[in-house]
Amino acid sequence: MTNIDAIQLIALAAALGWASGLRLYLTVLLVGIAGHFGWVPLPPGLQVLASPLVMGCAGFMALVEFLADKIPLVDSAWDALHTLIRIPAGAALVAGLVSGWAGDHGTAWGVVAALLGGGLAATAHAAKASTRAAANTSPEPFSNLGLSLAGDLAVPTMLWLAWAHPFVFFPLLALALVVMATLIWFCFKFIRALVRRVRRPSPA
Repeated sequence: MTNIDAIQLIALAAALGWASGLRLYLTVLLVGIAGHFGWVPLPPGLQVLASPLVMGCAGFMALVEFLADKIPLVDSAWDALHTLIRIPAGAALVAGLVSGWAGDHGTAWGVVAALLGGGLAATAHAAKASTRAAANTSPEPFSNLGLSLAGDLAVPTMLWLAWAHPFVFFPLLALALVVMATLIWFCFKFIRALVRRVRRPSPA
């Protein structure tokens, strides 16, 4: 990890956690490719991601996720299933990144990193799942497709910025988290009102 300074490490850790909540398999694939070709030095805990087998599996799942995420209702079912996958995976990726750099304090910092990475993954996942569920109530397909393509673009962009331009990445991440928190609040409020309307008995 000697080629990564502290600012880059923090940015990469935050990017990994956040991106895992949106596109876990794409995140794993991109990290594996970067490590395989030597673009980014991976710590021991993440070097397995550069394995051709892991990259092949991640690539296949990324393709499945890409297609599933474009189909209304299927995307929400996929998100519901991945509630149990994205958050712990994001925590594990961030812990693997940080603990490999932290030396004698690797275990303690790994736990802290796992908590923060899991929190970022949970925020991104909740925003994605709630926004897409709200979009699925609309009969037109374009909002759903647009949100999906935005996620496809955001993940590689933010991972690249975390590595190449961390001081650009940090304000963008802060803005993304504010937007996501707002979306979570509004979408859950909208979905709750919709459920109440559906459950309300019709007048005789």
